[in-house]
Amino acid sequence: MGKLFIKNVNLIDGTGSELVQNTNVLVEDGRFKAIDAEASAAKDAEVLDGAGQYMLPGMIDAHVHMMTEFKPLEQRLVTPFSYNFYAAMEYLNRTLNAGVTTVRDALGSDLGLKKAIEDDLVKGPRMQISVNALTITGGHGDGFNYSGVVTDLMQPHPGMPHGICDGVEEVRKKTREMLRAGADIIKVHATGGVSSPTDHPKFTQFSLEELKVIVEEAKFRNGVKVMAHAQGLEGVRQCVEAGIHSIEHGIFLDDEVCGMMKDQGTYLVPTLLAPVSVLEFAEELGMSKTAVEKSEEVIEIHKESFTRAYKAGVKIAMGTDAGVFKHGTNLRELELMVECGMTPGDAIVASTKTAAECMGYTDIGLVKEGYVADFIFSKENPLENIGALKDNDNIKVVAKEGVVYKNIIGE
Repeated sequence: MGKLFIKNVNLIDGTGSELVQNTNVLVEDGRFKAIDAEASAAKDAEVLDGAGQYMLPGMIDAHVHMMTEFKPLEQRLVTPFSYNFYAAMEYLNRTLNAGVTTVRDALGSDLGLKKAIEDDLVKGPRMQISVNALTITGGHGDGFNYSGVVTDLMQPHPGMPHGICDGVEEVRKKTREMLRAGADIIKVHATGGVSSPTDHPKFTQFSLEELKVIVEEAKFRNGVKVMAHAQGLEGVRQCVEAGIHSIEHGIFLDDEVCGMMKDQGTYLVPTLLAPVSVLEFAEELGMSKTAVEKSEEVIEIHKESFTRAYKAGVKIAMGTDAGVFKHGTNLRELELMVECGMTPGDAIVASTKTAAECMGYTDIGLVKEGYVADFIFSKENPLENIGALKDNDNIKVVAKEGVVYKNIIGE
């Protein structure tokens, strides 16, 4: 892979440390080799002049849906099945172009898509996949409508087992099916949701016993962790009691459950951008009236819960729910986190170091010697203007494993 010498950059390394001004970074064989203001380029190194830009680790989005982008139902019904795989190539490219170099797919991407990226057939961020989400009959993720018409977001296929299961033995078998299909993490819908037609975010899905079995199967068969779509308070509490690794969304949180999450090391992946985008682009996305009404109901409560969790010291990993809205807008999430009380530095840590830890990585998420060389350049200092990161034109360079995929410094 060779050597890459990066000179004249202002470094935000992802640890939460102070900005390092005007330094140099050497990348060798896809990893950070040295970080030293006095270093000079080796003769055989490619040189990348940072021109005083701000270098950060590649951003990590711990909750995406790369195989879909919400569209009006009529459009979804007339789209050929295989078209969605080609559309995903565009979504992956947009995500990488936005500065996101690692994602955790929370439903919809199969092993083939992940492998296509790993084999460099498709350009995109590094992926962990959940394949499909476990859900109860009539719960969030069951596309059954009162008319009798089923409009599942993802159609089952050989690489995508259906996720509906009820009772201890069914959830045990379904967890095994997801692991067999190549899941890196098990996704479970532990409560109702905003976008589903027959439930509410406060509704609790799956019993505590069922959730424990899912955690047990994932852990003891493959050492895999479980992420839970959990919005209602009781559902979140059950997830924490069951030993689930991360709470996705966490709309209705109280001080007690935040304390439980902190004590047990449970991560919160807040996805503040999801209801905001649903309301902003409802007509364009073809969102149902019930989804809009539920988004309006929860949006302020969601923000309050995030602030409560942050103040309580809960570990927060950045995640967006991209796919429910447009891919490539991911880094707007950092601005929303800051608006809800997080410092810009902590928002960056949540999107790099903590998100990497949530996903089980020990060598990505930081600009640090020995770590995988995922990095981006921002035109503006995000510690002073975190909103600069949401503008893709401000993301001047994107590199994954030392390979530069985007370089528009001169533009």
